[in-house]
Amino acid sequence: MIRTDRPLDAVLWDLDGTLVDTEPSWIAAEYRLVASFGGSWSDEQARAQVGNPLLVTGEYLREHGGVPLPAARIVELLLADVLADVRREVHWRPGVRRLLAECRQQGLATALVTMSYLELAEAVTDRLPAGSFDVLVTGDQVSRGKPDPEAYLLAADRLGVDPARCLAIEDSVTGVAAAEAAGCLVVAVPNQVPIPPADTRTIVPGLESVSLAELIGLALPSAAPAR
Repeated sequence: MIRTDRPLDAVLWDLDGTLVDTEPSWIAAEYRLVASFGGSWSDEQARAQVGNPLLVTGEYLREHGGVPLPAARIVELLLADVLADVRREVHWRPGVRRLLAECRQQGLATALVTMSYLELAEAVTDRLPAGSFDVLVTGDQVSRGKPDPEAYLLAADRLGVDPARCLAIEDSVTGVAAAEAAGCLVVAVPNQVPIPPADTRTIVPGLESVSLAELIGLALPSAAPAR
């Protein structure tokens, strides 16, 4: 049920680069896979994949990285590599676990909205307190990945809330575009790639020193706490 006594109903989180610092693992996995087939790869090409659906990245590695495998198989290999890193250690982005706890304390619904697949999402969320996320929407559950809004619309639908009453937290251009297209309020926290300013988004350098109320206030000035 949508409550009317608060400005938002849900906070929707991206995974890679926003909740956890897995982008270096993805980039390293790409380099290793390309090198194993004698191809070449660059930081510029790797950063261009940030936020993309995995099959898009798989196809790009096949076409431009010299990996002679179907895109789905490339994704399997990359995912296995990143999963191994995550199972050894989860590198949380600063401030995110505190903000997730604040969501719970304030009764806000939460969803993870990621282009990574469910196996990786669960490997991360299993390290959090039970109930930290109400819904997981992953890249293997949608037919159109970011920047298409499908994943964010699906998350809002599963939560039973209006996307316009959701705050999305993202670190990539494609993720920001997807959340905006869904009608969400958007806070962008650039990590591996820059995010250009626009009236439709709030850009912050990090989450370590901001409270949930302050974050909502930045994205929705009418909700800013009184001083």
